[in-house]
Amino acid sequence: MPSPVLEGPVADTHAHLQMLADPACELARAGAHGVAFVETIVDPAEDGFATFDVLPLWLMEAARDLKVMEEEDDGAAGIVAAPAVPHVRIAAGVHPHNAKEWAPELKAALRERLRDRRVSAVGEIGLDYHYDLSPRETQREVFRAQIRLAKEAGLPIALHMREAHDDGFAILEEEGFPEAGTLLHCFNLDAAELFRWVEAGCYIAFGGPLTFKHADEVREAAKLVPADRLLTETDSPYMTPEPLRGTDCGPAHTIYTADVLCEVRGADTPEARAALLAQLYENAQRLLNRKPTPWQKGSSNA
Repeated sequence: MPSPVLEGPVADTHAHLQMLADPACELARAGAHGVAFVETIVDPAEDGFATFDVLPLWLMEAARDLKVMEEEDDGAAGIVAAPAVPHVRIAAGVHPHNAKEWAPELKAALRERLRDRRVSAVGEIGLDYHYDLSPRETQREVFRAQIRLAKEAGLPIALHMREAHDDGFAILEEEGFPEAGTLLHCFNLDAAELFRWVEAGCYIAFGGPLTFKHADEVREAAKLVPADRLLTETDSPYMTPEPLRGTDCGPAHTIYTADVLCEVRGADTPEARAALLAQLYENAQRLLNRKPTPWQKGSSNA
């Protein structure tokens, strides 16, 4: 099945590059298919901060791989005109699964890494009551601590919420939603759950689940998100979209979700699709491709 051909660049606002078999190749493939921006997730409790060190190498190798792809393209691979390696930014935070690892040393290391100007968000953070790999009270405490850290740094937060939306929302109301923004990652619920997050000003990101055959409620919810709060993502290597279920997901697969999102939102002409895709990309740039905060620049007023 041929890949969708889109009328503009797209952004993958949530990927785990370090979990991919060949991050450089996946970045090249993403660039070849029009993915111009990727936000990669780093969890210091799980993989340390290795991504910070190897990202320049990935980007260099991706540029080389992309050149080879262009030279070998026979017109059937769906490579966009004048492709480029995606611009990559970093979100760093302790996942709720790893909340039990939280300690003063880990907090200090995370705080120091947030000063890296490639970092544009704290995440993914939140609560996961499905697997309960960390005690729930510990999850809540660590979530609060990272909200406060994000607010200190002037950075937005990227949320992981699974079967814990009530507690998560209550904590955010108590702590205060960060002024820099809140991104609810991998939305896969219905419109009833959506409304309070939208009313709180959150960005809502849709990934592979939007394309799943029986995800009608998710598609209905996607119709209702204000256009300036709508985002695309992959959660790669997870959540592979239709029609590629059963294979590993990569940032290039953002194009499948974006294509379905255009359909769901009624963008049924090239002009309407181009306008919606431009809005989606602008949203990602506004939230995640931000300038360094005063705190990151070391301002005494931060």
